[in-house]
Amino acid sequence: MTGTADEPDKGAEVSGNEDRMVLGLMATRIGFRLRMLQTLLGARVVNGFAPYKLRPGAFTTMALIAANPGCSQVDLAREGGLDKSALVAIVDELEQRGLAIRGRSAKDRRRNSLFLTPDGEKLMKEMYRVAHDTERTIREGFSPEEITQFFGLLERAYQIVAREDLPAS
Repeated sequence: MTGTADEPDKGAEVSGNEDRMVLGLMATRIGFRLRMLQTLLGARVVNGFAPYKLRPGAFTTMALIAANPGCSQVDLAREGGLDKSALVAIVDELEQRGLAIRGRSAKDRRRNSLFLTPDGEKLMKEMYRVAHDTERTIREGFSPEEITQFFGLLERAYQIVAREDLPAS
């Protein structure tokens, strides 16, 4: 790519794959590139998780609950990028299947605290292996240092955008 942000290279193509379209202006769009990758990985995850018969977002929800026992649904929605109404249905389903429990927060009785059950922990770990396997080709295509750098850059980009979206005080 030789173009700048103001004047991208109109002939920019994806290197190494002559069967792909020329991306033109989209070649320099971060959101577009992330969405392309998310679409490919998302389809793999949907296929991998099909046997579990859980709603989309259930694995994310379980993983965040496991990492943050006692968290609230509001916290989960914010950090997991999940729609609040969809999250209610996910938590309801996890609770009905005996994978998670809701309890009243000791700090704020108006708030529910969420916890995984032992069955939920076991299933989450199994689903993690499936999710991790969907990314195997990327992990094999990059060195461990590149993977660490990639995660660091993604986190930095998230922090930059999140900081920009904070309300002015």
